[in-house]
Amino acid sequence: MQNNLQQMYRRAMDLRTPWLNRWDDAQKYTIPTNDDDVATLFDATAADAVDNLAASIYSLLTPPESMWVSLVPESTESPDAVAATNALRANLNDSNFYTTIHQCYMDLIVLGTACLFMAENPIGAASAFSFTAIPIRDIAILHNAVFHTATLSAHEVMEKYPKWTPPANMRDEIKNNPEMPLRLIQSLVGTDFTAWLDVGGDIENNIVAHGTFETNPYIIFRWSVASGEIYGRGPVLRALPDIKTANKVVELVLKNATIAVSGIWQADDDGVINLGNINLTPGAIIPKAVGSSGLTPLASGANFDVSQIVLKDLRDRIRHALLADRLGLLTEKEMTATEIMARSADMMRILGATYGRLLHEFIHPLVERGLQILSRRGVIDKISLHSDAELKYIAPIAKMAVAETLI
Repeated sequence: MQNNLQQMYRRAMDLRTPWLNRWDDAQKYTIPTNDDDVATLFDATAADAVDNLAASIYSLLTPPESMWVSLVPESTESPDAVAATNALRANLNDSNFYTTIHQCYMDLIVLGTACLFMAENPIGAASAFSFTAIPIRDIAILHNAVFHTATLSAHEVMEKYPKWTPPANMRDEIKNNPEMPLRLIQSLVGTDFTAWLDVGGDIENNIVAHGTFETNPYIIFRWSVASGEIYGRGPVLRALPDIKTANKVVELVLKNATIAVSGIWQADDDGVINLGNINLTPGAIIPKAVGSSGLTPLASGANFDVSQIVLKDLRDRIRHALLADRLGLLTEKEMTATEIMARSADMMRILGATYGRLLHEFIHPLVERGLQILSRRGVIDKISLHSDAELKYIAPIAKMAVAETLI
């Protein structure tokens, strides 16, 4: 079993490797994380469009001002669906869900895949739920398997898994240095959970914890998926060639602007002009030899008109790919009911496939795990979405889907 788990982990890491460079580029041009990337970012069109799209998806999918799901009982003998809906709403509102999910939406748009970890809080906490947005670079996935890699100190590992006893060859080192970094791998294959240290050797000798989950705490959802692929593709990945090109055009325009301001100059090397002492400031007097041309400007070949035309076209395509020119139509005032329905239908055609995928991969698993946690804690009666109740999604994007069917 452990050998099979190790093989699955290696396969998952191999499948993730080709995506790492794509993710690096997508983050570099939209949400740069280090000073080097910030220094090479010249155009913020994509970054601004990503922020706007994340905010729009946030309000369309999971608006914090209202509950966006409810439960409808399958029969009169089903558990109280209203009580379950109210308990789910209260615990989501009291948790960190609405601050955390926005981070996942950013990953979803930029990288195409996002991971929300839904943990259970200790008894007595304000909410039964605790959420963490896990960077997708720390996740490797297969069908029905998730591998989460994290670097923690030995003290943090022992605090997280108090029943763990460090192996004999590490006990003294951990005792002397509790902050010693350890690479921890947490895997969930089906419902079987295993955590082990990646320190070389077999998994069996380095297991930290083992157990089972009734529902998957790793909620992984994708924007769109190409046939045969596991990881998703978001709008930024599709628009990445235009984003890179626009950034390069702006960089060249800025260089040309510098030339236009300060100019490029040429001078006869006649032994009179000392190029090291020339200061190109207003009112400066530069000596020259009698009969020589002295210091003369060199014409630049830059064409600002062409660069601006190219840049405008690139920016328009970027905004179009990131839906910046299509989202927000419903915020316009003084529209008739028919126009609202027509624009809602147009928006649904744009986001229809993504909506269906997110409903299946994100909303349904989230609600199912929330109900399982609440029923296990005795807050609500045990309720199943497969037999006891039907999930009714009532977020704004669901209302758009209804509007499209009426046109």
